[in-house]
Amino acid sequence: MTKGILGRKIGMTQLFSETGELIPVTVIQAEPNVVLQKRTLENDGYEALQLGFADAKESRTNKAEKGHAEKANTTPKRYVREIRNANLDEYEVGQEISVNVFEAGDKIDVTGTTKGKGFQGSIKRHNQQRGPMSHGSHYHRSPGSLGAVDPMRVFKGRPLPGRMGGDQVTIQNLEIVNVDEERNLLLVKGNVPGAKKSFVKITSAIKAN
Repeated sequence: MTKGILGRKIGMTQLFSETGELIPVTVIQAEPNVVLQKRTLENDGYEALQLGFADAKESRTNKAEKGHAEKANTTPKRYVREIRNANLDEYEVGQEISVNVFEAGDKIDVTGTTKGKGFQGSIKRHNQQRGPMSHGSHYHRSPGSLGAVDPMRVFKGRPLPGRMGGDQVTIQNLEIVNVDEERNLLLVKGNVPGAKKSFVKITSAIKAN
């Protein structure tokens, strides 16, 4: 069954393993999550565990959100996500979930929103090569040919300049290096998507070997 928790990306640091290997890690703060709702086949058509993380401001919550949180005897949460394929029998509405659901060595998938880069050219956005910058060249950082003349249009999927970043991305099969229960921290090997202080969802790896 899938385990999961919501957290906030703090930043990156590095650790030394017992063999002296230098390991880059991402620090994720996962304060106790609250189970807001249990989705069931009878009521919702699917099974999932709805978790809430980080209290929302009073001025940014509406009556429906307050009523939903009161059923779990908690305050409205800023970050709410669902964990599919969870063992619903292990949880109750209003229960708190902490980082101890995971252990060092567990394989996880981390979902977050990538950094927004704004409007970017095709070189930065799609890793295209630029043209020569001297000797009378008129082709430097432009997209290049947009296709043949005959179709009289640009085909869908052509790598062109545009908005870059701000997408939901999942990085799979990351390894938990350490779990700090006292400070509610998860140390994950490698990098995870998102800027500092951004919200992330951590679940058991679906492709774990």
